[in-house]
Amino acid sequence: MSLESSVASARKESKSLRATIPEGIVAYLDLKATDKLEWKMDTIKGKRVAIIRGVKK
Repeated sequence: MSLESSVASARKESKSLRATIPEGIVAYLDLKATDKLEWKMDTIKGKRVAIIRGVKK
């Protein structure tokens, strides 16, 4: 499954970015508004990837 979302600035004074999680990923990971996301960064076959896991409260 492949889904896309747009990235925007979180705040003017920050380098952080913000993205909306597509509905299909929300359903697939069974995410709720209070859940946390765990991000793991890796390199696979020379390409940078992020592996994101939903963490239940």
